[in-house]
Amino acid sequence: MKMYLKNGLFMLAAGLFAVACADYNVTDDFIAQPDPSSVVPYSDLQPVKSYIDRANYPNLSLGATLKVSEFNKQEMAHAAAVTNFDNIAFGTTLMSGSIINARGVMNFLDMSDLLDHVEEIGYEVYGSPIAANANQADDWLNMLTAPIEIPVDYVEGQEVDYTTMTTFEGTVEKGSASIVEYDGANALKVGTASNVRIIEGFEVDPNAKYTTTFWAKADKQASFDITFSGNHVDGTGPNGKWVVKPGKWTKIVVESKSSPDETEGYLRIENSRSAVVYIQKAQVGYYPDNHRPQTAQEISDTIHYAINAWCDGLMKINRGRINLFDLIDEPIDANAVLDNGMFDLKHSSEKVFWQDIFGSENYAPTVSKAASAAFERHGGNPSELKFFISEIGLEDQQKMESLKYWIGIWDSKGAKIDGINAKLSLTYSEDATKQAANEASLDKLLDELASTGKLVRLSNFDIKYQDAEGGNVSAKDITEAQRQQLADYYGYVIKSYMAKIPHDKQAGICKGNMADTSDPVGLWSIDKDSRDWVRTATYKAFCDALSGK
Repeated sequence: MKMYLKNGLFMLAAGLFAVACADYNVTDDFIAQPDPSSVVPYSDLQPVKSYIDRANYPNLSLGATLKVSEFNKQEMAHAAAVTNFDNIAFGTTLMSGSIINARGVMNFLDMSDLLDHVEEIGYEVYGSPIAANANQADDWLNMLTAPIEIPVDYVEGQEVDYTTMTTFEGTVEKGSASIVEYDGANALKVGTASNVRIIEGFEVDPNAKYTTTFWAKADKQASFDITFSGNHVDGTGPNGKWVVKPGKWTKIVVESKSSPDETEGYLRIENSRSAVVYIQKAQVGYYPDNHRPQTAQEISDTIHYAINAWCDGLMKINRGRINLFDLIDEPIDANAVLDNGMFDLKHSSEKVFWQDIFGSENYAPTVSKAASAAFERHGGNPSELKFFISEIGLEDQQKMESLKYWIGIWDSKGAKIDGINAKLSLTYSEDATKQAANEASLDKLLDELASTGKLVRLSNFDIKYQDAEGGNVSAKDITEAQRQQLADYYGYVIKSYMAKIPHDKQAGICKGNMADTSDPVGLWSIDKDSRDWVRTATYKAFCDALSGK
């Protein structure tokens, strides 16, 4: 029989059984709703976090990852998190990319709601990364570093006066055009169903805005299209047509940039079949691009402003309630090797990366200084503030050495870096040789993390299951025996962490998913019919490992 998380009481399927909700759901004086309910075989188990020996492992905490929207609903996922875990992490949903819009307006409504609730119930939150390369407010940073508008003067360009001509030597792409006497002077006659360039032969600046002016007249109402150097320009008439009414000369002004792939300047009349159009003269001039790139110093000042503004907004809402943060997320580029053999940081020529402006060596010092100052300014206790560098793929020795190298540089530059948040990517294999290698790789990672002397946090703690042939086994297909093998490996990881990481350096373990996804990664599975949360063997493995069994 299975153990369920439901609305109501803990219950046995084979008879009445009840345990007071408060024994299972208390976080200080808060009772999570919906209340947990269960049936055997796991009805005798307490919430997972209660199995940690706080006397021997005073710094060890158990975390879970959840979306802000799911937590704020205060439904099943919220109840499972608050009941069974010491703290909650919200992944990317509290990062600047989710909070700051293109104009720099910061929307902290969801964060404010969750922090008010967390404060009320005496719960804890692990802070999302303050700076990273992904999930940043890219539109805002692009706006801040965009070229600056400057005043420019109009530049006189080319002029054509058809009243002084006897022969048209321009380009007729279709139909007819000629110089004729009209209304007491010579004029360019553009026939119906004709495409004629009335001014041409000048180079165009793709960033400049051109103004073309010409005088036109027709004996009856005429309509036509206009193209300027590859760009169709709409008029005010029906279907974007330009219209000349009969009876008088009409001044027509066309403003347009050239098409990006055009280098030759021209304005083309695409006359319809409505009437012949006569043109006296045409002239073109332009306003040069009224933007200039920001200088390196201006960009530096702007991005320093941005990190301070972001940290100030974040910490103003926080008010010291979150005191553990990822400072920087995934800074290492495993495809870029320095002369000393270490991996470089990530860099970009297409997006604004903080480290490209602050400099690689001053990246963490600059961010930690801004965040620390804002934290204290808005009521935080500096002695409680802890910053971590989070990174994935640290099983790779070169990446681990590279992270230690950069942390060493940042430490020497005055950065506040208290710990490493190692983002795991674990697999259990039925192949005994592969599984032995998996365990050896994990143990080596823990030894390397311990050697740094920093606090050590493990996150993304989900383990996938592979069969002997290397195929992933899904949550819907896994057998009870396979689930038990998977649970045993979860226990192995927890006990290895508790044994290898010094007790005063244990910053905790954070579950990636509390319940199964398509992979059997959860402490709970979700019943497909009732949608109840069902405790799996992994739930018991957590309890046993944390209690030292």
